Amino acid sequence: MQTVVLAAGSGTRMRPLTDTQPKPTLPVAGRPLLGHTLSGAVEAGASRLIVVVSPRTSAVQAAIGDTVDGVPVEYVTQTEQRGTADAVSAALEALVSGPFVVLNGDSLCDEGSLTKLYESTPAVGSFRVDDPRPYGVLTVSDGRVTGVVEKPSDPQSDLINAGAYALPADVQQWLDVPESERGELEFTDVLSRACEAFEVTPVTFERWLDVGRPWDLLAANEWKVHETEPTIEGTVHEDAVLSGNVHVAAGATVRSGVVIDGPAYIDGGASVGPNAYIRGTTYVGPGAKVGHAVEVKNSVLMADATVGHLSYVGDSILGRETNFGAGTKVANLRHDGQPVQLTVKGDRVSTGRRKFGVVLGDGAKTGINTSLNAGVTLSTGAATTPGEVVTRDK
Repeated sequence: MQTVVLAAGSGTRMRPLTDTQPKPTLPVAGRPLLGHTLSGAVEAGASRLIVVVSPRTSAVQAAIGDTVDGVPVEYVTQTEQRGTADAVSAALEALVSGPFVVLNGDSLCDEGSLTKLYESTPAVGSFRVDDPRPYGVLTVSDGRVTGVVEKPSDPQSDLINAGAYALPADVQQWLDVPESERGELEFTDVLSRACEAFEVTPVTFERWLDVGRPWDLLAANEWKVHETEPTIEGTVHEDAVLSGNVHVAAGATVRSGVVIDGPAYIDGGASVGPNAYIRGTTYVGPGAKVGHAVEVKNSVLMADATVGHLSYVGDSILGRETNFGAGTKVANLRHDGQPVQLTVKGDRVSTGRRKFGVVLGDGAKTGINTSLNAGVTLSTGAATTPGEVVTRDK
């Protein structure tokens, strides 16, 4: 089944992590986020992969390459960000006549459900959520999808559109849709027409994650690091103690006195210790360094991030080439027990997490003995002074 994967979005809700790299390339358990989506598609039955990228995301092709799990990948460019229907239209030059699948490149789902979607054409992926109001809600009658209502104030069900479609060949001719109220060309308009012409099956995913905001990247790593096979390919000192699901990639170094309570993924070229403690679900990226007497809990350290000695990092995301000065401490819990809030596109938004620490853009640095409050963001290249207490975004 030929498969179109949409990966041209700018990832504004993920900033500052996407200031200097495309969202599809953000790391999840040792590979780009998009790589997991593509591998899932191949496992489900994709015979061709057509990835839609923007003109500014050549890094996506560099990160993914020309094949995924033996299946060829072709890249097409969406010249302007005009909506999902326009993105699929950009792929028409690569599509051949026949049924096709459309997937969002920043969503993860369980492979069993995705396989069922491929086998159920025409079909749309769906997922049940506690609050469907921020999503497109599917209307279903007698086991078939009859339409989709975008962001309803009074949803008729908790079944949302998961942005995954398996459609007949005729649908390729229906991509010329009018602009929506948001000024975009929406693929949901194509879906509505398909629902009128065909019996579209709602395939309910058992597990699904839309990776749109920084805390979703934590959730993605919690999912995929847990699934990684525990293997030791790098160098682990005989005095280190590793338990649970721990993967140490080739070229990584775990020094003496280190304790790692998995699941954890230590990527190639990373170094941990001596006398460091890693727990929760933690990803330590390529070339990253976790120093002496450092504790890292349930966090993502991207490539070449450095956490100096005597520091604590909890439930946080550290961008590439960030640096924690010695004694830097991260708070990850509000005293009132409420979910931690984070700034997303200028607004404070609940992460839905009782424990959440900080987000650092690429190149951000802290002076020694810096304290970072829960929910703080340090922008790309930002810096703190020694002993600074940071309670607001910087």
